[in-house]
Amino acid sequence: MAGMGRNMAGPLMILNLVLYCVVVGFASWCINHYINGQSDHSGVGGNGATMFFLVFALVAGVVGTVSKLPGALHVRPWRGDSLAAAASSSVVAFAITALAFGLAWKEISVGGYRGWRLRVLEAFVIIVTVTQLLYVLALHAGHFSSRYGPGYRDTPYSGAASGLEPKGGGGSGGVTGAQV
Repeated sequence: MAGMGRNMAGPLMILNLVLYCVVVGFASWCINHYINGQSDHSGVGGNGATMFFLVFALVAGVVGTVSKLPGALHVRPWRGDSLAAAASSSVVAFAITALAFGLAWKEISVGGYRGWRLRVLEAFVIIVTVTQLLYVLALHAGHFSSRYGPGYRDTPYSGAASGLEPKGGGGSGGVTGAQV
């Protein structure tokens, strides 16, 4: 149970990467047909919220896909110094995905004819919002308990722990606090 954050973050990251790629594919197809004036196409349809939803779904998909790179660079070493980039990019991706999530619910509640590709895109945005939230929580597991997060314990690169600290106080004329 000590590696809960790390054990959950890796599979969630891969799942989110696949889901975000699917969102980018469906959103780009739908927005292409919507811009071309083919809103009567069997896969598009829509209502007044469709264009806003498509734009935010496409942006959320691209930002979410790109945010997995710092996540992949963090999950491997799982240290505190790589956590900042992974956590900040995943929080930004979650925020944009949450906006697309709200617009998906708005589009569903407005109703009207929506093609099957648009309904699939709505479903994927809703699913990826939940899994991205779980991913953000897995990355931030160290804030809840130091047992689950990367922390700065057991770091092999600290000077004092590995004996790399110079003798004599490190450049202060040889006088340390213990000698004064």
